[in-house]
Amino acid sequence: MLLDDYLPEFDVRTSYATRIAASPARVYARLWTANFDHWGVTRALYAVRTLPSFPARPRETWRRFRDELFRKRFTLDGMLSEGFTLLEERPGEELVLGTVGRFWRARGELCATSPVRFRAPAPSGTAKAAWNFEVGIRADGATELRTETRVLCADAATRRRFRAYWTLIRPFSGLIRQEMLAAVRSAAESGQSRSVDPR
Repeated sequence: MLLDDYLPEFDVRTSYATRIAASPARVYARLWTANFDHWGVTRALYAVRTLPSFPARPRETWRRFRDELFRKRFTLDGMLSEGFTLLEERPGEELVLGTVGRFWRARGELCATSPVRFRAPAPSGTAKAAWNFEVGIRADGATELRTETRVLCADAATRRRFRAYWTLIRPFSGLIRQEMLAAVRSAAESGQSRSVDPR
């Protein structure tokens, strides 16, 4: 698994999977084109995430809140333009995204990274997050789409801050990932529903 190459050790880990009645190739293609905002959960949670910065930057926060709340599409390509880096891809099988930052702060404070920089120790006071999507075949012949998220903190102080944040955010993070899997499943099984134009 490519994810093991980039973050073999971690402080927290979550994983989810879904069964899809479509070929692995079709599922992987829809992973890139599906609108992840399948139930409206992702859009709502991303909007709420902007609110802690309201006291310091009310106008900017209101603009960001409104933009997130009325966002039309939430796709994998969009994530790559908003702070995530595609660390590696094995086309048709697996891709790994990565980011480095202070996720517990209102703006996330994401740092630019690359596959090479991501493998190096994270700067003090930050954490690294790696997130994969992997396609496989189940025993019953259906396709399984799995996603796993791992986070590694740079030091003990960062670990304490992150764990406090993670206690609050983990249920919502899980909802987002489940919504993404549901969106890909719907797009792959229907061929049309909730997808955007292919790359």
